[in-house]
Amino acid sequence: MATRLLEQFDIAPEAVRRIVAGALDGADDGELYVEHREGEALVFDDGRLKTANFNTDRGFGLRAVAGEAGGYAHSGEFSEAALKRAAAAVAAVRSGHAGRLADAPAGTNLKLYGEENPIAEPGFEAKAALLREIDAWLRARDPRVRQVTASLAASWQQVEIMRADGRVASDVRPLVRFSVAVVVGEGERQETGSYGMGGRKSFGEFLAEETWKHAAQEALRQALVNLEAVPAPAGTFDIVLASGWPGVMLHEAVGHGLEGDFNRKKTSAFSGLMGQQVAAKGVTVVDDGTIAERRGSLTIDDEGTATNRTVLIEDGVLVGYMQDRLNARLMGVAPTGNGRRESYAHAPMPRMTNTTMTDGAHTPEEIIASVKDGIYAVSFGGGQVDITSGKFVFGCTEAYRIENGRVTQPIKGAMLIGNGPDAMHRISMIGNDSKLDNGIGMCGKAGQQVPVGVGQPHLRMDRMTVGGTKA
Repeated sequence: MATRLLEQFDIAPEAVRRIVAGALDGADDGELYVEHREGEALVFDDGRLKTANFNTDRGFGLRAVAGEAGGYAHSGEFSEAALKRAAAAVAAVRSGHAGRLADAPAGTNLKLYGEENPIAEPGFEAKAALLREIDAWLRARDPRVRQVTASLAASWQQVEIMRADGRVASDVRPLVRFSVAVVVGEGERQETGSYGMGGRKSFGEFLAEETWKHAAQEALRQALVNLEAVPAPAGTFDIVLASGWPGVMLHEAVGHGLEGDFNRKKTSAFSGLMGQQVAAKGVTVVDDGTIAERRGSLTIDDEGTATNRTVLIEDGVLVGYMQDRLNARLMGVAPTGNGRRESYAHAPMPRMTNTTMTDGAHTPEEIIASVKDGIYAVSFGGGQVDITSGKFVFGCTEAYRIENGRVTQPIKGAMLIGNGPDAMHRISMIGNDSKLDNGIGMCGKAGQQVPVGVGQPHLRMDRMTVGGTKA
């Protein structure tokens, strides 16, 4: 059992409560967020252990909210002096403000993941040996392998959140990630493939021999596919998106636009459209932080609110936004458990957890067979999105031509270009194979990074713009 963090201050817990209550007196909301985090990362690259890091960090953040304004102070020092300095700093935001503290979140006994520290097992030597074995195994599989990068990363986070009334919510959060990248080459041409897995659990299932070999083989397969790929054509095509990881486009092009802060400030392409048709019939999008052991899941969010399954778009109609406590209060709705922060050094804001599109009626085979001349996007890499306009650009890391209903030649350099709201109306077929990604996603917003999940079934999107590299 983890040691209570609030007991590690150099003053009694009751004194901590008095200081917090005083700092929040007259505010509309606020909390003391206390965190302890341990992290480990190993990277085996180009035949040697290139990186091996272990770190620990702990600290607190104190927030007072008055109207739309928030005062936030943080420190890595668990002392009475540091807490009093923070209290004095955040109290300034409520100067002249006579608010009524919002009700604290309801408690929950739900546990979505275990509390074991994944860093402890297997040990450092065993992890390094496994990464070395993966490197050797891939090089022996194909003489075209020129470089292998294999990595393991884990973190173990404890959080405690105290409200002004002294109530405390706590969570212990494990997180692991395993990934492999391969560079293959013939002559002067080189291509890359990658595969990763992770979740809120121990390393156990990911490091089983059959599992890591599957991951390594998939990374090699993708690299070899790209080695055979021809330049992508440019133009307007019907697009089929594969299930799972391609949901990252949904996350970026649509998900961020459905976060409460952007809509309260009317800077989202979806602002003012509640109750309207914003996607094709049949499209249902949810954000679900309650899926056991998934990368984006949380028992409670970083304000102490239990996470939820929040329906955002239902049968094409906009029905909800993702909310933290501040934006929910100002918009007159209930928080959805989406208040998240990178660490104690950051204030919370509305963020996604696991954002997915639900199943439709078609098989993947039916969807592909329906396309006469199009592109099959199996995996995406980087992308750019403008939240205000909804415009996006996504690069495909594995893609193929579809000709007369059949998947044919692999292509490289395909860029999917569009507008989020418009793209949602171009969905004409939805698969029955919805799944989440393998547990590798990170999301950036306002300089903060948090782990997330994405997912979807196979989709057909009609007449999308594709940027290509074919001369």
